Amino acid sequence: MMIGWDKAQQATALLDEFDLGAWMILVRETGEHSDPVLKLFGDPHAVWPAAFVFARSGERIAVTGLGDDQPVRQQGLFDPIHTYTQSIRESLVGVLEQLDPDVIGINYSRDDVTADGLTHGMYLNLLRYLEGTPYAGRLVSAELFVEALRGRKTAGERALVQRAIRETDAVFQEVGDWLRAGLSELEIAYFVRERVFRRGLALAWDAEGCPGLNAGPSSPWGHAGPAADVRVAAGDTLNMDLGVQVEGYCSDLQRVWYFLRPGELEPPAEVMRAFAAVAGAIQTASGLVRPGVPGWEVDAAARSYLTKAGYPEFPHALGHSVGRSAHDGGTGFYPRWDRYGGKPYGRLAAGGIYTLELGVRSPVGYIGLEEMIAITEDGCEWLSEPQRAPYLVAG
Repeated sequence: MMIGWDKAQQATALLDEFDLGAWMILVRETGEHSDPVLKLFGDPHAVWPAAFVFARSGERIAVTGLGDDQPVRQQGLFDPIHTYTQSIRESLVGVLEQLDPDVIGINYSRDDVTADGLTHGMYLNLLRYLEGTPYAGRLVSAELFVEALRGRKTAGERALVQRAIRETDAVFQEVGDWLRAGLSELEIAYFVRERVFRRGLALAWDAEGCPGLNAGPSSPWGHAGPAADVRVAAGDTLNMDLGVQVEGYCSDLQRVWYFLRPGELEPPAEVMRAFAAVAGAIQTASGLVRPGVPGWEVDAAARSYLTKAGYPEFPHALGHSVGRSAHDGGTGFYPRWDRYGGKPYGRLAAGGIYTLELGVRSPVGYIGLEEMIAITEDGCEWLSEPQRAPYLVAG
């Protein structure tokens, strides 16, 4: 729970920065539909409606149904804990009257799923609970607050992400030693998962798509799962997208191999040119990363580099936050496209951990890289060692 304590203290400190008198997490039946932000605090569970309130004064107060309170007490993050039997309304209003916050942040967002944990039904219930009080008129979106809380990693969070990266690199090494031409994507995926599970780790996303694989030119690009009828051959590339979890914190990396033809000692020029374009775009983007920069500017620099090298734009964002999830929400390196809403305009902050990822399709397969960086006070640093050339598999 050390990370939970650290995040609770961080939440209190951020209230002043974002001019919130209080922040409220309102949930019910969390076994079916929890608020994503609760993972930061040990994921306390509730069957009946429950409220977790952080006040600028430093108080952390919970209101739960009688019977839901004991697990929350055991965590030790909230004190006092008020319980109710018939309705949460009286206890919740009493807490707000005690604190009397001028602005109350609640978790809804049009653009960021990790800040959108309050369901519409619970929002309507909240308005009903607060009817006849001044507090219904003081509710605002906590989107930017949650983005900062989730995005600015504590030392403990960063250490777990770095462990996940090291474990992923070790799996890549084992995979490279084992690979050979003729294997199907599904056979490769089974091997990777077995190696991850042997290490006592979990996958960073659903097993059906983790690892993500593109073997040769006939493999469909995107989020399709590994195929039993797509096999890698000599002269092909293999692209792998893999992330693991260490104590709930994730990695997300991509690596590429080239399968040498008989007599070849290195990949053909077209493979090396594509790889250099991808790696160069990522390196160029990393040079622009620093606190205060809007994410879309970093994305635009990578796109410009790639198109000037003669390749089409990649059809997705350049990178995203990583932490409790492989896609951790909040600010990232997003293009100014409608599907990303206002997220491209978010400004980077020190402490954030992100991916830089892109690729190009070639006649021998998809060539893509994904690296991980941490934002420092004056730039960024690599958390993963960037891949400098395609890994080679002997013919």
